[in-house]
Formats: sequence, C-alpha cells, structure tokens
Amino acid sequence: MPATLKSHSVDATLVLTISNPDHRNALGPEMYAAGVEAFNAADGNPDVRSIVITGEGPHFCAGGNLQRLLGNRQHPPAVQAESIEGLHGWIEAVRSASKPVVAAVEGSCAGAGFSLALACDFLVAARDSVFVMAYANVALSPDGGGSWNLARQLPRATTMQLLMLGERFGADRLQQLGLINHVTEPGQALHRALELCESLNAKAPNALASIKELVNDAAQQPLSAHLRQERDQFVRNLHHPNGGEGISAFLDKRPARYR
Repeated sequence: MPATLKSHSVDATLVLTISNPDHRNALGPEMYAAGVEAFNAADGNPDVRSIVITGEGPHFCAGGNLQRLLGNRQHPPAVQAESIEGLHGWIEAVRSASKPVVAAVEGSCAGAGFSLALACDFLVAARDSVFVMAYANVALSPDGGGSWNLARQLPRATTMQLLMLGERFGADRLQQLGLINHVTEPGQALHRALELCESLNAKAPNALASIKELVNDAAQQPLSAHLRQERDQFVRNLHHPNGGEGISAFLDKRPARYR
C-alpha cells in the first residue's frame, strides 16, 4: 500500500492523516509534497479554521523509512538532500500557516515524525504514546527542525538525552516538560484534538494568525522591533470587523460570531 496523506474535514477543521500503516506511517517525499500542498490550500481557504495532523492506525509516525534511506546511499548525496528539503518545506508550512495546527499522537512518534509534531502549535498525545529521536542510534543526526525545537524548549541536558542517547520519553514526562498540551487515554488523542480545535475555531481567525506570527517572530528580533510589530497587529485587529464583534459581544454578554 503506497504512503499517502489523507484529508477530510470535521466542521471547520481540516484533518490530515499520515497513511503508511504497513511501516508505522513512515514518511517519504510524496507525503512531504502533499503536506505542503494541503497547507497552502488550507491557508487560503476561509472555511478552514484549524488543522489536525494525525496518523492512521495505532501509531502517529515512525519517522523516515530506513530501507529508503539505505537505498539512497547508492545515489549521489543530492538525492537525500532534496528529500530532506521536501520535509523541511512541510515543516516550514506547518510553522508559518496562519491557522493553528494540532498534532494528535497515538503510539510511536519517532524521528522526523517527532519533529513534525514539535512544529505544530499544540500537541495532544495518548498516555501510552512514546516519543523518541532515534537518529544517533543509527549513526545519523536530526532533521525536520527537531534539534531546533528541542534546544529552544528544553534544558540542554534533557535535549542531549533525547538526541545523543536516543532515549524514549512517555507522554506524561513530556507534558511535565511543557512539550505536550493534553494527555488522553489511549485511542482518544484525535477526539481531544478536535475538541481543542472546536475551541480554537470559535476565536477570531485574524487574531489567532497575529498571535502565531508574533510568537514565531519573538525569538528573532529585539524587543523594540517586537513592540512595533505588536502595535501594528493590535491596531489592525482592532479595526478588523471581528474586533468590533468581539468587544461588542463581550460587553453585551453574548457569544461572538466571528468571520
């Protein structure tokens, strides 16, 4: 069965399902391209308010296909470099999307799959799920922004445990470390992710897009530049129709109806 990225909608949420169950949803170039295409389409679709990434069956994603990687050793290095560029294009699409993105993780979440989950804005995981950056266990180094995200979100010693030792971390431990938003009972990660998206979908899309942009840019610019960006975003959102609706609804003590 070929690896594919399936999609369907639940109300205003686009659900993208990594489908390669024979190989624990291992990733490949065809899936990277489909991921970028799906995010580009969703970003321009006002009917999509949020996006969930999940895996088919009992696992989220085992990362790269080791058989394919072994085969790529017989080709020029540019072949593997092009494949990684495809993955990185998807990671950047997830991070730069104007819509909130939620990872719904069951079972194993390894390698590039872990990197993909880390790129999302929210992470929901089943209690028995397992997270591992096993690159060093097969004499490789990380891709997909995994080292970038972990180095910014965890203490150095913990990051080295994950990356150099390739240790397996459970969902409860990662939640304690601040990487996971919600831990669910097994089989309930997608359900909880959709509940989270229902709450996000009720917010003003323009305000959520501004928040995501501000958070993405915060570590890359001095305070003075960030304050100017906050000012501009605030003024733009105040004068957006949703700004008037939100304030009026709050004062009238009624639910807001955002566009």
